Amino acid sequence: MTDASSTPHPHLHVARDGSVLTVTLTNPSRRNAQVPSLWTALAEVADGLDPEVRVVVLQGEGPSFSAGLDRSVLSGGGEDGEVDLLSLGRDEARAAEVIAGLQRGFTAWGEVPAVVVAAVQGHAIGAGLQLALAADLRVVADDVQLAMRETSLGLVPDLGGTGPLVRLVGPARALEICATGRFVGAHEAVATGLANVAVPRAELEATTADLVAALLATPEAALRELKPLLRSAEILPRDAQLAAERGAQARLLRGLVSG
Repeated sequence: MTDASSTPHPHLHVARDGSVLTVTLTNPSRRNAQVPSLWTALAEVADGLDPEVRVVVLQGEGPSFSAGLDRSVLSGGGEDGEVDLLSLGRDEARAAEVIAGLQRGFTAWGEVPAVVVAAVQGHAIGAGLQLALAADLRVVADDVQLAMRETSLGLVPDLGGTGPLVRLVGPARALEICATGRFVGAHEAVATGLANVAVPRAELEATTADLVAALLATPEAALRELKPLLRSAEILPRDAQLAAERGAQARLLRGLVSG
């Protein structure tokens, strides 16, 4: 295992500490507003993740996790080489193709073998909330304000957030949250399953570190089998899921005997 750091995007810093990778949004002056090139960079980090990384932490620098889409990319004509999102409205097939690539910056985190933890403070709006939802676990500060605001722009959430949102809070509440664009605070986030735990802002970093330590203390082979097993439970028929359980257990038992 190696320790290293890199900046794959001007507003993204990646740091490796042994088996933990920390991915930080670094545009605090804009409350970590996101642009399409950032999503491409996130996808590259996830797709290139070292298999020896056991835990990934997603976090945002400054007072907010992420205020969502940088609206400059909706101004028309493109912005500093970014995808011109408005121009995609002229060609539905092209829009679907481009969006599919951008979604990868969010959906890829569910496919990595590492457990992904989002540490969320302040605003997590739109793309910010969808990035938090891309993680397996969410620790939120008591000042958190979660919201899906895409409908206020005449759009819908399209970065992979609708699936986890519905699974966590149910379709009726998900519809209400997205349609109204209202803020969800820390207490409601924990009560509805959007967050695993809420803590005072000053304790967010320490609580996240404690969770990471607990994950690292879990036998590695079991944890690596557990994440895909629980994710498949949401989509597989009963018999297929039972078969997945048997297969995972058989591999672990073989490891215990041979180890």
